[in-house]
Amino acid sequence: MAQSAVTAEVKKSRHSKTSLSREQLIEIYRLMYLSRRTDDREIMLKRQQKIFFQISGAGHEAFLVAAALAMKPGYDWFFPYYRDRALCLALGNTAEEQLLQAVGAADDPASGGRQMPSHWTSRKLNIVSPSSSTATQCLQAIGCADAGRYFARHPEAAAKHDGDYRAYKDVQFHGDEVVYVSIGEGSTSQGEFWEALSVASNLKLPVVFAVEDNGYAISVPVEVNTPGGNISKVVTGFPNFHFAEVDGTDPITSYDAFREAVAYCRAGKGPALVHGHVIRPYSHSLSDDDKLYRPESERHADTQRDPLTKFQLYLVREGILDESGINKIERQVDEEVRQAAERAVRAPLPASDKASILRHQYSEDYDPTRPELQTEPKSEPDAQERTMADLINSCLRDEMRRDPRIVLFGEDVADCSREEYLEKGEVKGKGGVFKLTAGLQAEFGSDRVFNSPLAEASIIGRTVGMGVRGLKPVPEIQFFDYIWPAMHQLRNELSAMRWRSNGTFSNPAVIRVAIGGYLTGGSLYHSQCGESIFTHTPGMRVVFPSNALDANGLLRTALRCDDPVMFLEHKRLYREAYGRAPYPGPDYMIPFGKAKTVREGSDLTIVTYGATVPRALQAAMRAQRELEVETEVLDLRTLSPYDWEAIATSVRKTSRVIVLHEDTLSWGFGAEIAARIADELFDDLDAPVRRVAAMDTFVAYQPVLEDVILPQPEHIFRAIESITNY
Repeated sequence: MAQSAVTAEVKKSRHSKTSLSREQLIEIYRLMYLSRRTDDREIMLKRQQKIFFQISGAGHEAFLVAAALAMKPGYDWFFPYYRDRALCLALGNTAEEQLLQAVGAADDPASGGRQMPSHWTSRKLNIVSPSSSTATQCLQAIGCADAGRYFARHPEAAAKHDGDYRAYKDVQFHGDEVVYVSIGEGSTSQGEFWEALSVASNLKLPVVFAVEDNGYAISVPVEVNTPGGNISKVVTGFPNFHFAEVDGTDPITSYDAFREAVAYCRAGKGPALVHGHVIRPYSHSLSDDDKLYRPESERHADTQRDPLTKFQLYLVREGILDESGINKIERQVDEEVRQAAERAVRAPLPASDKASILRHQYSEDYDPTRPELQTEPKSEPDAQERTMADLINSCLRDEMRRDPRIVLFGEDVADCSREEYLEKGEVKGKGGVFKLTAGLQAEFGSDRVFNSPLAEASIIGRTVGMGVRGLKPVPEIQFFDYIWPAMHQLRNELSAMRWRSNGTFSNPAVIRVAIGGYLTGGSLYHSQCGESIFTHTPGMRVVFPSNALDANGLLRTALRCDDPVMFLEHKRLYREAYGRAPYPGPDYMIPFGKAKTVREGSDLTIVTYGATVPRALQAAMRAQRELEVETEVLDLRTLSPYDWEAIATSVRKTSRVIVLHEDTLSWGFGAEIAARIADELFDDLDAPVRRVAAMDTFVAYQPVLEDVILPQPEHIFRAIESITNY
């Protein structure tokens, strides 16, 4: 800045008092300038085609450095978004680390070249890997705060655990840690932001929400995003909150606001929201041109509020630095960034072999497919056979006794949220709409078994934060039909966390989901299947048992697994006479990826799973009686991974195969199995691969319609007859 401009601005500035020391004020300027120059260097590298994307934090520096100074890196937890360059630099990131991410280098500590630039990650600093999705991190911050509070109340759960679950062997916790989460003003339109505010308010969680309001969500102005154009005026009705609205281009004002907000949260009074009005001097990203939607007058007005210029003038005015001192800092930073960029562009790129690419898609600490997990059931003599629902409940109880990190939550899963009713014996308790969690709150308490709001995204988003923080969350989605609001968190967040952070963070969780039809009146919103969507999700294990014993053994493996597991429980099978079994003991396990031959045969193979297993058996027995055809029925039990070797062995033996599933015929899970059989086992086949599945429509309420829509034993029998006669 020219000296004349400095002098002119000093003359019209007012004196500002602050508790910050001279050294702190100088460091604030250095960090703000470092952030801006790192942005500028990335822009240069992008124009030189040495990096592939750039999105800046310019104009946000004062607000974000202030936030970092008010918190404790490596002690508090941080869920940033892509504008938070200055925050992360102030917490302890280096410019070189950030530029390595821009290059996509192998040594990029944030993701090893897997994520775009500006997706900050550091295990040492407790900066949790974000995605490019907006506002999803808000719910994850809630889950992290949940977990921190849990560990403070239950220090035994934070001690080194000697079992198989290895997410974080020694969890560090503090009774007063605070969780920071930030979003832009445009992201406050997302429902997950509001769900996060609701839970934080209700539970008085120590979460600081930072809203970085630069007036535009790409090209959409704030008044289009936010009623009244001001989020602070909209959120004031939430109880237990501390609110502040500040000039986010002023680091001193911002620091004071964040210091008060953090103190409020650290004292256990509740959450806080700090709304900072910042600027965006550059376009949204280098893929955007803000001249197309912002007039020159507006862009010029922003330059008058540039936090770097304003703070530089303040330092000169207050005699903290003169022009020479400022120039010295800037030269040092310029050289630091230049050298960092030179090292970054020379850094080795990630290995492009398949093994390296797939590393960290699943845990390297715990392999749920290893054969030695298989154990024998240890039932008491003359033990009573129990339903799938009973043995799922028993497994949950066993594992909660074994591992204090397991917490269960979801809609209606608790016995009773108003504990005094239970304590007085006034109510029996609910324990889930299907009673699968009955009695667990009574035994383990409301910290470990609790009801959530009716908000599926909230359930899974909190799960992400809990898993990152070191808990083993076991959420329940009450009906598969209502899982879709959580799809964002399941696909973009939970399943991707380990891979996108290059193994820095993991998300061990078991998502229990009641699924399927055959309910006689379930209709289209209580009968859905759709497992293929989740088998199509990298990083997610998918389990779908057909009987009580398998449900118990597979659930135990899932609960000891270090990966996200979707555990699909067919509602029709919960209390069926088919597949009942005695309680197998607290250590019974079944490895993933191991199918079970539930009926031997020599003429035909049926590959299936879930509720179509007993229907396949009915059809196979009829085929034996009427057609003298011996049908082999293979129950996959787990869908990701699935047991290809068992399928291939059976098909080579019988040379004829039907792939059967309950979901719609087209684009279902069976299509992949059928395609692979045709691709790899064509020479072993004596007939075309046949699929039997539901019609490509919704499940109707009237039973006479449901019987036609869903695959029945009659449909399977006719397929057996047809393929046998081919």
